[in-house]
Amino acid sequence: MPNLIILALLRDRPMHGYEIQQIIQTSRMDVWANLLSGSIYYALNKMEQDGLIRTNSEERTGARLRKIYAITDKGKDMFRDLVRESLLVPPHSVKSDFAVGLNWIDAVPKEEALALLQQNLQQTEQTLQQWLSGKQIKGKFGLTPLAEASFDNAIAILEQDIKYIRRVMELIEA
Repeated sequence: MPNLIILALLRDRPMHGYEIQQIIQTSRMDVWANLLSGSIYYALNKMEQDGLIRTNSEERTGARLRKIYAITDKGKDMFRDLVRESLLVPPHSVKSDFAVGLNWIDAVPKEEALALLQQNLQQTEQTLQQWLSGKQIKGKFGLTPLAEASFDNAIAILEQDIKYIRRVMELIEA
C-alpha cells in the first residue's frame, strides 16, 4: 500500500519525504490505509533502489539535506500495475481477530469481557463519527462519486460493526 500511495502522490509533482508524510497525515490516509510514517521513508529508499523513483534534486534546510523525489517511467508502470492489483482485492476481509477471540471469550470474566466490548463499541462509534465528519468536510470541497462511494461503504461497515458489537454484548449479558 505505501508504494501505491507514494507513487500516486509523485505523479502529481516531485516532493520530499516529509511533504509526502504531511499529505498522507493531513488527508488521514494514514488511518484508513494503515500507513505508518516509518514505512513511508522505508518505501522511498526501497523504491529508489528499485528504480521506481529517483532523486530529482536536493535542498538544504539548516543542517538537513532533503531529497526531492520524482517518479520514473518504471515507477509509472508499477503504479498502474499496483492500481490493477488493488482493484482485484475484495474491499474488506471477513477475517477477524475479534471473531477469533469470541470463540474463547469465556476465558475472560463476564464483567471484564463486557467492559472490553464497551470500550470497543466506543472506539468504533468514535471512528464512525470521524468518517461522517470527514465526509462532510471533504464534501464541501467536492467529492468525486468514487470517493463518496468509498465514504459510504466505510460508514456502512462501521454502522454494521456497531450493531454486531451490541448484539455480542446482549448475548453475553443474557
